[in-house]
Amino acid sequence: MTTRPLTTRRTEPDLADRIHGGWLGRIAGNMLGKPVEQGEVWTRERIDRYLRRAAALPLTDYLPEPADAEESAVLRPEWRACVRGRIHGSCRDDDVDYAILGLHLLETHGFGFTTEQVGDLWLLRMPYLQTFTAERAAYRNLANGMKPPLTATYENPYQEWIGALIRADVYGWTCPGEPSRAAGLARRDAVLSHTGNGVYGAMFAAALVSAAFTAATVRDALETALGVIPASSRLARTVRRVATLHETRLPWEETLATVSQETAGLGWIHTVPNAAVLTAGLLYGDGDFTRTIALTVRGGLDTDSNGATAGSVAGVVTGAAAIPEQWTEPLEDTVRSAVFGFDGVRISALAERTLRLARSAP
Repeated sequence: MTTRPLTTRRTEPDLADRIHGGWLGRIAGNMLGKPVEQGEVWTRERIDRYLRRAAALPLTDYLPEPADAEESAVLRPEWRACVRGRIHGSCRDDDVDYAILGLHLLETHGFGFTTEQVGDLWLLRMPYLQTFTAERAAYRNLANGMKPPLTATYENPYQEWIGALIRADVYGWTCPGEPSRAAGLARRDAVLSHTGNGVYGAMFAAALVSAAFTAATVRDALETALGVIPASSRLARTVRRVATLHETRLPWEETLATVSQETAGLGWIHTVPNAAVLTAGLLYGDGDFTRTIALTVRGGLDTDSNGATAGSVAGVVTGAAAIPEQWTEPLEDTVRSAVFGFDGVRISALAERTLRLARSAP
C-alpha cells in the first residue's frame, strides 16, 4: 500500500491550523477510544463485534451506545459522555491532562526546563489520584523527597509502560520539523518516571509528531521518528516489523495478529505492543484522519492513549480545518481537565498558546 504525500508546511497560518489539528486530533482520538480502554477485556475481536452489532462498521464516528445493560457493564464508566450523541465537550483524561501540563511546563520554565521542574509541576498542579501506574509511582517518590532518576526506578514496576509516550505530543507541536529537538525534550520529561523502552516511546512519539509537520509521507515521518531511538531497542524493532508487514500488503488484521503474537506477555499497557497498534493505524490509515483513528482504536490495547497519539499525528497532517466535523463539533471547543487552573479551557486557546511557544522557540 502506498502512502499519500503530505503537504509541506511553512507559512504561519498553516502552522497554526496544524497545531490546532494536533490538539483536536488528540482529544477526539482519546474520546473515541475511552469507552473500550481495557485491553484484557476489549480485544480487537470484541470491539469489532460491538461495532458490527450496532451496524457501525466501517467506523466513521464516535462509538455507538451499547445495545444492552450487559454491554454497558463492561465499558468504562465514562462511556455515557463519550459515545455519539452524548458528547458535550471532552471528558477529563490523563492523555489530555499531560499535554496541558507539558504546555504549562514550557510556558513556565521555557525549553530549558529540568526533569526536577517537571516533578515540581506535577506536585503543584496534578492531583495524586489522577495519576496512574508509572506516574503514580514517580509522584509518590517525589512526595517522599526522592530526586530523578531514582523517582523512575524505586518501587516502580511500570517503567516501560505507555505513560511517558502519552506526555510527549506537546514537544512535537512546539518543535515542528525539528524531531531530534522534540525527542530531547520528551526524554528530559520521561526520565522522571520511565526507563528503557518507556523513555524511547516518549522520544519516538515527540519526533513522530514533529516530523509530521514536514515529512512527505506518514511512512517518512515514522522513519524519521525511528532515527531518534536505538535501532536495537525492542520498540524500534517492533515498529519496523509493522512497517515491513504493511509493505508486503498484508491486511491490517493479519499484521496486528502477527505482531500481537510476537509481543505476547508484555501486557496491554506496555509501550511496545501499543506502538505496534499505533504504527499500524497510521500506515493503514494512509493519511486519512477518520480511518487512522478508527483503525487505531479498533486495534485494541490502550485504546484511548493510542487513539490520542494517532489523532495528534493525523491532525497535524490534515490541519484542523480538514478534520471532519463529526469529530470536532461535539467537543464544543472545551476541555475538562484535572490540571489545576485549566478545567474548562478552550481547545482553541490551548492551540494558540502552543503556537506562541513554537514561534518563540530559540
